Amino acid sequence: MANIVKGGLIQATLSTSTEQPIEKIKQSMIDKHVKMIEEAAQKGVQILCLQELFYGPYFCAEQETKWYSMVEKIPEGPTTKLMQELAKKHNMAIVVPIYEEEITGVYYNTAAVIDADGKYLGKYRKHHIPHCNPGFWEKFYFKPGNLGYPVFRTAFADIGVYICYDRHFPEGARVLGLNGAQIVFNPSATVAGLSEYLWELEQPAHAVANGYFVGAINRVGMEPPWNIGEFYGSSYFCSPRGKIITKAGRDKDEIVVADLNLDEIQEVRDVWQFYRDRRPETYEAITKI
Repeated sequence: MANIVKGGLIQATLSTSTEQPIEKIKQSMIDKHVKMIEEAAQKGVQILCLQELFYGPYFCAEQETKWYSMVEKIPEGPTTKLMQELAKKHNMAIVVPIYEEEITGVYYNTAAVIDADGKYLGKYRKHHIPHCNPGFWEKFYFKPGNLGYPVFRTAFADIGVYICYDRHFPEGARVLGLNGAQIVFNPSATVAGLSEYLWELEQPAHAVANGYFVGAINRVGMEPPWNIGEFYGSSYFCSPRGKIITKAGRDKDEIVVADLNLDEIQEVRDVWQFYRDRRPETYEAITKI
């Protein structure tokens, strides 16, 4: 009998104006996602991932200290606690991207991972932090991640997390595979014209090179007043063969659902022996240049 896991991804538009008080923006987005999580549960989703910085706009389009008030502790903060309750209610593992406060003034772009029984399993902190035009001023908001590339053993599958800009770096994607990831989720905020061509190139390549499933999530729509570009959705799952299994549209809220046959990982690795044939003793230059 096939070992099938039903995966889910949520892509969503901003639900209110960025001119609203930050707490109202945050609550509006959380309320919206609670309803979408309920819908995902009705579709039978067992492992669900939300988009990058899901409870607000992509505020890195400007450099303003007011957005520091979006931070929360993990796992002590209210959003992690709420998602633990929802995970337990729906018997669903959830990857929850949060703007994390370690101490005052030290903030990370982080994803909390919660198991289907509501247990907090740990967190991943985004390693690669962009700071580039137009409107991706992330070094103003985030320190680079310092927790390595953990793999979380949920009730349904062993999962890893890579966040947005991380996807341009194959090294961490490989480490996640070596650490045992069966599914890697990449919650993102990326706009048309900058990296859309790469959106369906790099992540299926990671899936093929490492023999695992990838769930790629992107938010949707324009976010005034910045309008740095169209967040084009197009969230998808791809297989260890690099085939896109299912894909969302580019212009609306959507829940992407796919049956992921974990037995396919073994089948692919039996043919493509990339882990056997890799030569780490020859790669020293990667860390020295």
